Amino acid sequence: MLYDITPPISDLLSVWPGDTPPRREVVMDMARGDSVTLSTLHATVHLGAHADAPNHYGRDGADIASRSLDFYLGRCQVIRVKVPRGGVVEVRDLDAEILAPRVLIHTGTFPDPSVFSQDFAALSPDLIDHLYSRGVRLIGIDTPSVDPFSSKTLDAHRAFLRHDMAILEGLVLDTVPEGVYDLIALPLKLVGFDASPVRAVLRSLGHEPSRQGS
Repeated sequence: MLYDITPPISDLLSVWPGDTPPRREVVMDMARGDSVTLSTLHATVHLGAHADAPNHYGRDGADIASRSLDFYLGRCQVIRVKVPRGGVVEVRDLDAEILAPRVLIHTGTFPDPSVFSQDFAALSPDLIDHLYSRGVRLIGIDTPSVDPFSSKTLDAHRAFLRHDMAILEGLVLDTVPEGVYDLIALPLKLVGFDASPVRAVLRSLGHEPSRQGS
């Protein structure tokens, strides 16, 4: 079974305040008598479900084209946490054994991708450190950022940078049961860019592993 955990990209999709919302420009249109339909996309690269690159939050960090695809492809675990809106996910909020090197966290605090709300939940640096110590290489979340909206120091992003871990943001996990899956969320090879949209998909396994897979 496949779970598409990507929000639809249209002019209804919200983006971070001040960022570039998605807009389709139709350059050629068969409805107007052109030989083909041809579109241009105007949008931030931090669009919907997306992968942050280290150069988004680290001065000398790698661009998204330089990131290994191994981060975004392979065994993954979905974990649901109970955290208030505007809260921070702490180590104590994890009520599951870590079974995979990629972890996606469902907070339920950003329920409508078409409406930007500032009180979404974020991740604590201690949680990132904790998951790294257990072999986790990527963390994803169902909110626009791993840091709180009001953060200026971006402590969670800095923890990812310190450990060279990968980030996925803007996922849609409402209908996905907890468990272990195969993740496919490949970023585009955008040279120099600080992020890339992804088509994030989870594929059910025939069985759950007893230990971390590749």
